This record gives sequence, structure tokens and C-alpha cells, in this order.
Amino acid sequence: MSQSVTTQTEQGLYINPEALTAHLPELHYQNNTLHMEQVSITEVVKHYGTPCYVYSKQAILDVYQAYTDSFASLTHQICYAVKANSNLAVLGVLAQAGAGFDIVSRGELMRVLAAGGEATRVVFSGVGKTYSDIEYALNQGIGCFNVESISELTLINEVAAQLDKSAPISLRVNPDVDAKTHPYISTGLKDNKFGIAHEDALVVYQQAAKLSHIDIVGIDCHIGSQLTEVAPFVAALDKVIELVHSLRKAGIELRHIDLGGGLGVRYIDETPVSIDEFANALLPKLSELGLTVFFEPGRSIVANAGVLLTKVDVLKPTEHKNFAIVDAAMNDLIRPALYQAEMAVIPNVLPSNGINTESTEPWDIVGAICETGDFLAKDRLLSLSTGDILAITGAGAYGFTMSSNYNSRPRASEVMVADDRHQLIRKRETVEALYADEVLWQG
Repeated sequence: MSQSVTTQTEQGLYINPEALTAHLPELHYQNNTLHMEQVSITEVVKHYGTPCYVYSKQAILDVYQAYTDSFASLTHQICYAVKANSNLAVLGVLAQAGAGFDIVSRGELMRVLAAGGEATRVVFSGVGKTYSDIEYALNQGIGCFNVESISELTLINEVAAQLDKSAPISLRVNPDVDAKTHPYISTGLKDNKFGIAHEDALVVYQQAAKLSHIDIVGIDCHIGSQLTEVAPFVAALDKVIELVHSLRKAGIELRHIDLGGGLGVRYIDETPVSIDEFANALLPKLSELGLTVFFEPGRSIVANAGVLLTKVDVLKPTEHKNFAIVDAAMNDLIRPALYQAEMAVIPNVLPSNGINTESTEPWDIVGAICETGDFLAKDRLLSLSTGDILAITGAGAYGFTMSSNYNSRPRASEVMVADDRHQLIRKRETVEALYADEVLWQG
């Protein structure tokens, strides 16, 4: 069997499961059965059913440590982007490792605190912070607000004055740099809703410096997600450095520079820049600044630490298409439908004589939701039978956090594994729970 990860044929895409797992941390085949760390996926399914998200504790910690090791020569803080995966167990593992956190809502801050994180190590991003969001964050001792508009800056000052507190802020600067990623996850262009335009930033900083209850502590920049090249990061950093020097000339001294997140991962055959390559490209420029450096990685820490397990319920071959209908659906994993994301689908058990393209057929992996857009993968060459368990890799980020109850479907369970142990970290929802807070009209 060829060791290339993919083979494109006229019928569809063949993904070599053994070659793929060789590139994924803590996911491997042992005796032809898929394992995460030392836990058999078969055992996970036996205990928790499907659909089910499974995360490797060690894989999460390894990537976090790679970030902190790569930037060890600088004073730095790795702020995990909670939106990627907000399960309390995931947050708790990172909090214990010393991580800070990047949040975009009051709910995410409450999760971080519930998981043992420290508010002083949290940066609060997002374009729509409300009075109550800001009040709660200030009362908890938030580390920094990443401010995205002049009106937000004014509101933060008003809330801080009411509380007689000083609000630590940085401005999120939009450098108008093309991240060369999917338009839905690009955030650093003039057309995007995020941040303050680079050319306006100096004036806004000067306005902030005159406000009574604002403490300017940093500058922030985030240009997008799933970036596979380092050049956009360097281009954005150069623009931010230019502003740092202008601020110093204006008498505004910063304590940190925040370069956001967005480093991409390998889902199937992408070739993203490594964390070391990323660091090596930025370190010379950052070292000269003498500022504490913040990063906000999310996807790159958890994506390949997780899989979504799903069972084949129905095989529906037709004259034009073969459909494998599974018990997961777009409500469980919306990335393929929303972003046209290509994620690997691999079998839990390999045939004893191996798999090759001659023994496979092309299948669209689809859910049972009443939408044509309900698909998890298309034209995948697989050898399938009803009852088979499939693993969708790269599902640790933006999987469960973007899931919904569309079609009144309960959300999946979540499990974490460590060495040879597994633990349920979120119970599967029940249908009854979905309407427990609803009330019949009595009129």
C-alpha cells in the first residue's frame, strides 16, 4: 500500500488512513484498530456511543508547549483562543499548564474562570462588548480589553468610571493584510468588521490617553485563521512595529504586543508553516521591541487533538451517487458545509489485508438532516458496511463549539483520553432537555 496520504482518482479521493495518522499526534492504528493515545476507539464507542468527540490531553499539551518553547527567549504569554474548543476539561488542562486565554464573550470568560483560569491572564476580544460584559470583566480583574472601535473605547471608560477602576486596554489594529485564507475567516482586511484601521490607530491611541479611566497597556493585531504561510504574519508585524515606534514618539509607551493567532494546521495534505518556523521568522523583529509578546492560538492547539466519531446507519447507492448516511450531521460539524472544509474521514478498523483504491467505492458522507448542504465529506473512496465507525480527523477545533440543535437533534458527547484512561467530559444531550425551558402558549 502506498504511503502517500492521498490519491486522487476519477472516482474520488482516497485517503490512506495509516499514512494520515502518521502526521497526527496521538492518533494511530494498533492491531488494525484506531487508537487515541493508548485508548481504543472501539472502547470509546462501546462506553459513550456516537456521535462523539474525542480529545487527546497529551496532544493539546504538546502543541501548547511547542509555542511556549519556541518563544522562550522572550517574555511571552500564550492566550488560548477559547472559541476553538471551550469544553471545561480542555480549558482546565491548559490553565494548569499556565496558559492565558483569549475570549470574545462574557460566557467564555465565565467558562475560563470555572475551569481554574485567571482573569488577569485573559484578553477580551470581540466587536460587540456590552455594558454588562465590560462591567463583569472589570470586576473579575480582566488582563486586557482588545478594543475594536472608538465607541467601545468610550463605553469601557464610562463603565470603568462607574466602578472607579482603571481599564487595561490595547487597540486591535486592522493592518489591511491579506491572510490568503477563506474569506469567512479572514479578519485583517479593510472589508472586515474587526479592528481599527491602521491609519487611524495613532489618533485613537491619543484619544485613549486622554480618557480618565483607561490604562493603555498594549497593541493587538489578528489577521485571520488557518494561515499556512508566515509572510502575512511578518507583513502585519511590520505594520504594527511601525505604529509602536510612532506611539513612542508621541509619548505613549506600551507593555505588550499581541499578534493574535491563526496559525494553520494540516487537515489532510496542507503544508502549514511549523511553530518553530513561525517563531524564527518573528523573533528577530520582536526581540528589538523589548515588549512582552502575546499570542492567541486556538485551532493549532486543539484541531488535531480531536476526532468526531460517527456510525454508518444507511448505505444508499444510486445511479449517480453513493450516499453513506451517518449519525453525525452538519449540526454536529458544520465546517464542511459552511467553509467547504476538506476533513479526513478514516475507518476505525482496517481490513487485515489492508485497503486500496481497488477495494473501495466513492461515497458522499452525509447526515440525516433535511438539507442538501448536510454533508461531512464528498467523493471519498472507502470500503463501507452499515454499522462501521468512522473518524473525522481535525475535529478538535470549531467542531462542538459550532454545533447546534437543528432538526431538534441533541448535541454529541465529548470524551477526553490520557494515556490508557478515558473520561466523559460532556454528557450527550437528551431530546427532552432541548425543550425543557419552553412553555406552551396558554392563550
